[in-house]
Amino acid sequence: MKSYLDLLNRIFETGVRRPNRTGVVTTAIPGFMFEHNMTDGFPLLTTKFVPFRLVASELEFFLRGYTDKKWLQDRNNRIWNEWARQDKVKYGHSDKEQAAMRAERDLGPIYGWQWRHFGAEYPAPDKELHESCIGLPQSKGVDQLWNVVQKLKTDPDCRRMVVSAWNPPDIPKMGLPPCHWGFQVLVMDGKLNLLWNQRSVDTALGLPFNIASYALLLHLLAKESGFAEGKLIGFLADTHIYENHVEGLRKQLSLTPKPLPSIQTEEFSSIFHWKHTDSVIEGYEHHPKIPFPIAV
Repeated sequence: MKSYLDLLNRIFETGVRRPNRTGVVTTAIPGFMFEHNMTDGFPLLTTKFVPFRLVASELEFFLRGYTDKKWLQDRNNRIWNEWARQDKVKYGHSDKEQAAMRAERDLGPIYGWQWRHFGAEYPAPDKELHESCIGLPQSKGVDQLWNVVQKLKTDPDCRRMVVSAWNPPDIPKMGLPPCHWGFQVLVMDGKLNLLWNQRSVDTALGLPFNIASYALLLHLLAKESGFAEGKLIGFLADTHIYENHVEGLRKQLSLTPKPLPSIQTEEFSSIFHWKHTDSVIEGYEHHPKIPFPIAV
C-alpha cells in the first residue's frame, strides 16, 4: 500500500525525536493524510501479516458498545490486555502497576461506549460490569452510530454524519483516551466515503489496525445503506515511529508490496447484528509477520 510506505519514508526523512509518556522515544511528524480508494482492494498491509480476525473482533466490540475486555479475551483477542479503567487502576510502568492493569477487566467508557451511549453516565468504579460486558447506562445517552445510519437512509447528502469518541468529562475514566477520536461519513456521487481523525498514531503497530478497522466500518456502512464503497481517508496528527520499531519498518520498506485482498460479507442483515465472523478476507497474500513491542 503505497500511501503507508510513503508515510514511513516521510517520518524517516523529516521526523523529529520526541519523548512521551511511555518512556520509549519516538521520531514524529506533525501531520499526514492517508488516502485509499476502496476500489483498489481492501487495505490490509501486505508488507507484513495483519491479523484481520483481531481487527474485526475489536470492531464488533466497539459497535456493540462493550467495555469489558473479557469479551475480547473470550474470542482470543488480547490487544486491550495492557489497559484498564484509570479511575479504578492507576496507570504506571512498574511491574505491580502493569499487573494490576492487566488484571482489571473494565476499560472504562472507551470508543464503543461513546459511539453508542455518548453522554450517558458510566457506572461508578465500584460497580461490577454485568454479563453483557457493559455497564448499563443510567440514561440512554446519544447513539451516534444509530443516528449516522438513519441519516444515510433518509438524508445521505447530509454533512453532519459525525461520530465522536472524544468526551472530555469521561477521559479520566478511560483505559486510554481515544487515539482515533472521531469519524465522518460523506456520500458523494453514489459512493460512501469515510474520513477519520487521529491525534496519536503508532505507525508500526496501531496504524495498520486503524486502517483496516475503518475500512471494514466503511464496508459495513456501505452494505447497510446500499451505496458503493468510496474513499477511506485518515487525518493523522502526531504520527510517530517508536525507536524499537525502526528495524521492522525499514524491513517493510525493503519488501515489494503484494496485490491487495478483497472482503466478502455474505450474511448481512444490519450493522447492528453483524458479527466479526460474518466478514471474510479473500486472496490475502502477505510477507511474514514482523513482531513489534507495544509501548504502554
